Amino acid sequence: MAVPPTEQERRKQISVSCIAGLADVAEIKKTFNRHLHFTLVKDRNVATPRDYYFALAHTVRDHLVGRWIRTQQYYYETDPKRVYYLSLEFYMGRALQNTTINLGLQTACDEAIYQLGLDIEELEEMEEDAGLGNGGLGRLAACFLDSMATLGLAAYGYGIRYEFGIFNQKTRNGWQVEEADDWLRYGNPWEKARPEYMLPVHFYGRVEKTDSRAKWTDTQVVLAMPYDTPVPGYRNNTVNTMRLWSAKAPNDFKLQDFNVGGYIEAVLDRNLAENISRVLYPNDNFFEGKELRLKQEYFVVAATLQDIVRRFKSSKFGSRDPVRTSFDTFPEKVAIQLNDTHPALTIPELMRILVDIEKLDWDKAWDITCRTCAYTNHTVLPEALERWPVYMFEQLLPRHLLIIYDINQKHLDRVAALFPGDTDRLRRMSLIEEGDLKRINMAHLCVVGSHAVNGVAQIHSDIVKSSVFKDFHELEPEKFQNKTNGITPRRWLLLCNPGLADIITERIGDAFLTDLYQLKKLLQLVDDECFVRDVAKVKQENKLKFAAFLQQRGHTKVNPDSIFDVQVKRIHEYKRQLLNCLHAITLYNRKSHPLAAAPGYRMAKLIIKLITCVGQVVNNDPAVGDKLKVIFLENYRVSLAERVIPAADLSEQISTAGTEASGTGNMKFMLNGALTIGTMDGATAEMAEEAGEENLFIFGMRVTDVEAVDRKGYNAREYYEHLPELKLAVDQIQAGFFSPGEPELFRDLIDMLLNHDRFKVFADYEAYVRCQEQVSELYKNPKEWTKMVIHNIAASGKFSSDRTISQYAREIWGVEPSDIKIPPPNEEPNSW
Repeated sequence: MAVPPTEQERRKQISVSCIAGLADVAEIKKTFNRHLHFTLVKDRNVATPRDYYFALAHTVRDHLVGRWIRTQQYYYETDPKRVYYLSLEFYMGRALQNTTINLGLQTACDEAIYQLGLDIEELEEMEEDAGLGNGGLGRLAACFLDSMATLGLAAYGYGIRYEFGIFNQKTRNGWQVEEADDWLRYGNPWEKARPEYMLPVHFYGRVEKTDSRAKWTDTQVVLAMPYDTPVPGYRNNTVNTMRLWSAKAPNDFKLQDFNVGGYIEAVLDRNLAENISRVLYPNDNFFEGKELRLKQEYFVVAATLQDIVRRFKSSKFGSRDPVRTSFDTFPEKVAIQLNDTHPALTIPELMRILVDIEKLDWDKAWDITCRTCAYTNHTVLPEALERWPVYMFEQLLPRHLLIIYDINQKHLDRVAALFPGDTDRLRRMSLIEEGDLKRINMAHLCVVGSHAVNGVAQIHSDIVKSSVFKDFHELEPEKFQNKTNGITPRRWLLLCNPGLADIITERIGDAFLTDLYQLKKLLQLVDDECFVRDVAKVKQENKLKFAAFLQQRGHTKVNPDSIFDVQVKRIHEYKRQLLNCLHAITLYNRKSHPLAAAPGYRMAKLIIKLITCVGQVVNNDPAVGDKLKVIFLENYRVSLAERVIPAADLSEQISTAGTEASGTGNMKFMLNGALTIGTMDGATAEMAEEAGEENLFIFGMRVTDVEAVDRKGYNAREYYEHLPELKLAVDQIQAGFFSPGEPELFRDLIDMLLNHDRFKVFADYEAYVRCQEQVSELYKNPKEWTKMVIHNIAASGKFSSDRTISQYAREIWGVEPSDIKIPPPNEEPNSW
């Protein structure tokens, strides 16, 4: 009997990856050995797996460089409108495999490394995740960069090169412990420092007013050093740039009063300036108001805008002038997208440049600023909205405070003219919140200073218009749009689930990788027994592989025939990990489900502790055996997601309706053949629309139901008293059944659930448990389960970030996606 091929052999065999040419393999081996020798100064006797990874990374990077330079030349020659995506987070993950896939080098690299007697998967595991993000917002930015390059847009990602990214999460005795993520410890082969483009960024100082002009003076300077990372499109030879800024102290930093003791002190104090790019703030969906964070936000904005203006002025544009001198065409050549309010200072900073430096009059500058900037809102939670104290601006950014005051005055004058006598409306719409502590509302600044404002799923965009920015929507309804989020199918299918990508390619070809709507063709195969069997087989292989991975990492052994029920989210009350946990306890109580996350506040840590405590009891109860396991996967990150998602059977999207802006994990699970149990929230509602509600497990309150409960008043005790299984689970937690050594441990958590749970866990408990029973029932019929899976995969075309970015491009940025393939470096460029 023939032995089935391993996953590694499968990857080498076919389809999406194509056949490796002998010349390519030989060239890669030669370049690999050259880098091992000349770049890493090692030979095969002393080289470590990390050395081999670096040699391979440099080899692959060599293939990027020619395309990267040529892409930038192409932009210079053709002078297209450029798109600048400003984000404080880019959650990129690993680059090696993604780059080989996008350049069409994967098969050749696999083969070359195999011939060199090395294991490609071992080398890929050596790469650190670039974890410069907390979760969804940062990963979305990364997917968007991939799509912008694939769609041939002249786009740039701008952010901060944090020395320490999102913390490494460990659990000790069930409690979360944070460790620093020293991701640059061994160097980063994908970045190129550009000291020649280093730029000054000013802080503090004072403002001098002279004949209607203002001058910001006596400032402290920090230098912004750019590091460029290539962003390859999918097999179109386009390589865009992500430019991340690192803070450097100027050489004369604090050295004015020179004496020897002072000199040593001053050199040590350089750290103060350089702390700006030291660490990513880990609080997501929560505003902390720290001065260092405000410095980070201005730092990235100030450096980026200088870069944007320089590039605008020096672009070739069919004129004899060496540089552009007029800013009239700025909005026709520049689009700036603000990823949430974190880069909101773009608006006053661009005004400062245009008015103070370029000497434009206010109205002209304001018109240019508004037509250039657009703002994406990512959350409706009030505690997440940025509201900076005015006193911080007075000290740190005095000129910007005056500009914001002027923007606000003109804005309120306009509102007052349209709604005379409506002082309450003026208060609600002001950029400045009065009170004991005056604050600047950054979301209001973004809405007023942008020509487009978008939410990230239809439900979310509707809430933005009807609630969060209701007054602003009444004033300028044409500004408000929806752009439902998406994910890149290159990383989230081809890279992480090659088995599934291959069986799809065998049936419908590989055009779906750049046009995900092609997956609709799979609907014709729902009753094809052979295809149904193949889909189930790929899922089972992924589950076996993941079960082995768990065991290797020291987790409890899981039964690969059980439902892999997965919730991957940052821990936050609105995401309702507690609802999942209560269901696990209920299943345990019936003696008849893996979880993962990463957080930043006290209740979150308590939730993690509860999950691990429940796991301790459930996983060690011989009466349960392998019927139920509860596993908390620590340190969830992009590279772990790439393992978990292809193995999942059931995806948990159980936030309270109206709280999850969109979600993108939901889309990744859908594309990889997991079914969804969820509320009608965020993009999950659109997934139900695309696949048909009958192909998802939808339960619980809708947005209107939640509003009705709010009006009536939510009474958790009613549910607690009337649902015996819920009462039992809550009583067990309260009595210390899961924490026998510390019976009082979860008192605060239970108090929150019973007395002040904003997210109404108990209200959806009964519907959730009932829905889970339907899941278990269907899972007993593997064929029908897999047919439902195929319906979901076929309906996931809408959720490609290529579709999202095409909509941003056409409806906000005023640019057209292009399928032009730039000639590769070994071919003569035709006249562009």
